[in-house]
Amino acid sequence: MWLDRMSGHSTPSGPQIDSRSNSPLPRRPTSRLSPYAQNSRSQPSRPGSSLSNLLTPSDSTTSLSATQRADDTALKQFPAKARPSNVADPLDVLNDIIGKRKEKLAGAESPVLSSTLKTKPSQLVAEIDFGGLSLEEFVTKPDEPRRAKYSDVGAQTIQQFEKERDKFQDLHSAITGCDDVSRSVEKYLNDFQTELGAVSAEIETLQTRSIQLNAMLANRRNVEQLLGPAVEEISISPNAVRLIVEGPIDENWVKALNEIESRAATIEAKVTSPSSAKSVEDVRPLLSDIKKKAVERIRDYLVSQIRALRSPNINAQIIQQQRLVKFKDLYSYLCKAHPTLAGEITQAYINTMRWYYLSHFTRYLQALEKIKVYPSDRNEVLGGDPSAPKSGNFVPGGRAGAAAHDPFSLGRRIEILRTGNHMAISSYVAEEDTSFHGIEAPFRNFNLALMDNVSAEYSFMTEMFSTLSFQQISRKATEIFDPVFALGQGLTKRLVEHTTDSLGVLICVRLNQQAAFELQRRKVPVADAYINGVNIRLWPRFQVIMDLHCESLKRVASHTGRSAVSALSLAGGDDLNQSSAPHFLTQRFGQLLHGILVLSSEAGDDEPVSNSLSRLAAEFDSLLAKLSRIGGDAKRRERFLFNNYSLILTIISDTHGKLATEQKRHLDDMLKSVGKRG
Repeated sequence: MWLDRMSGHSTPSGPQIDSRSNSPLPRRPTSRLSPYAQNSRSQPSRPGSSLSNLLTPSDSTTSLSATQRADDTALKQFPAKARPSNVADPLDVLNDIIGKRKEKLAGAESPVLSSTLKTKPSQLVAEIDFGGLSLEEFVTKPDEPRRAKYSDVGAQTIQQFEKERDKFQDLHSAITGCDDVSRSVEKYLNDFQTELGAVSAEIETLQTRSIQLNAMLANRRNVEQLLGPAVEEISISPNAVRLIVEGPIDENWVKALNEIESRAATIEAKVTSPSSAKSVEDVRPLLSDIKKKAVERIRDYLVSQIRALRSPNINAQIIQQQRLVKFKDLYSYLCKAHPTLAGEITQAYINTMRWYYLSHFTRYLQALEKIKVYPSDRNEVLGGDPSAPKSGNFVPGGRAGAAAHDPFSLGRRIEILRTGNHMAISSYVAEEDTSFHGIEAPFRNFNLALMDNVSAEYSFMTEMFSTLSFQQISRKATEIFDPVFALGQGLTKRLVEHTTDSLGVLICVRLNQQAAFELQRRKVPVADAYINGVNIRLWPRFQVIMDLHCESLKRVASHTGRSAVSALSLAGGDDLNQSSAPHFLTQRFGQLLHGILVLSSEAGDDEPVSNSLSRLAAEFDSLLAKLSRIGGDAKRRERFLFNNYSLILTIISDTHGKLATEQKRHLDDMLKSVGKRG
């Protein structure tokens, strides 16, 4: 160690000087040694040398001062020799060098060092080893670490170091660790600085890119603002296209179809305009393909629904309202896109519904035919013989039903016209009904069902086939119901063909008129031809029955023999000559007249009821006149006529209407004429 070497060369002579305690400057890791110490390692020390002394930072100046004093003493001791005239005085040169050195040190050192230099050293160095250097070179030579001069200072320093070696070792380790941490921190900070620089460069790049993107976005918005409406007019939404091609047919599908239809109209308008763009031509083939696909899907959908109508026990109105009318726009689109296909689908629907209604009404008519109707008899006319055997169609249980049935009395049969129930009975009820009814019961139920179905079908067709005219729709609806109308005509014919029930036929006439009024109120012209056809069958039959009544009365009046007259009397035999009570034919005539007048309370002038009643009343008046002339005196005859006309007038007293007024007036006239004669 350098401390051991320093202690070997040091001597305890001289005072101990610690220059570090007086200097405010930080301590240096190694001490500077004077040139004498360096020279002592390479050359043997001379007598009286003090190179082994440990010097302070101010030792060089002190040594120089001591050397100066020693030189001055030596110069005084030895006389000066003569020098050449061209050589400067060495003292002047030395003073000049020392003066410059002092000025340099005074300008470079701290104030503390300057004060130390001004202090007088405790000991002067007698000899200075210049090491073979000139004075100027020695002065300009950098300072070297110096060793402590005195041995006791070195010994004390060594002892202190030995005592505090562990401390210094720990301090050294701590300093080494701090150096390592500092180096790692320095490396981390350098790396962080490098990365920060890279991030800063990336941020600058992103900022530049952001500015470019903002400029592009602004340009795009400007372009979109200009081109957006034009592109929107000819563009088709991908969702709409996907829905048309693959989606289920529902409300959204119809909306997509309407959107494509509007786009198609816009594109076609663009094509015909002078300012047509090439993009329009590019879109047209795609639009044509979409329209073809839409037509194909509409065709499949409508055909599937029409096929479903042929399923057994299916309710057609559910399919019509929930599957067809709900998507009526599909048919409208099909009529525009493919009229031929729309016509074929319409005809397929007509054929299907024709079969549907025919099959259902055929089953319903079979159920109605099971309703028990009062049997018809040709002798059930005014002049018919009650004791004559019954004739006509045989109906099981008809004889028992006919016993409780009076064909000349209206009774409760009028309720069928006044009822508020406008629903036809079901097939099950018709099949299970065991009671007897007039011919008006099956007639009413069949025509009610027909009227409701015709109205529903016509309403559906008007809404579904809205692209057609009302005349076309009426013709197609009539085509659907023609077989059903034929069934109704056949039913009417079977009911009235052989009947003599004039009241039943007239009730059917009024029911038919109610159906006509209801169809007019509903604005359904489809069944007008059917209504007229039924009227053509009912009115002639009613007139035929009225003619049968007149002929029967003529036949009775023509039999003037007593046997024939006695057969028509209430008591029979000769009681007719003595009795003035009303004849039983008067009761029949009064009830029949009452029924006809009640059913004709709102009859028009164009109806044949008035003429038929006039003929029937004239025949009955003729018959009463002939009956009154059989036997007895004139007073009895007048009383007989008065009683018969009074009975008739009493029976029809609650009737109203034009015909009722006319008949009442006629009877009053007959009573007055009888009274005058009486």
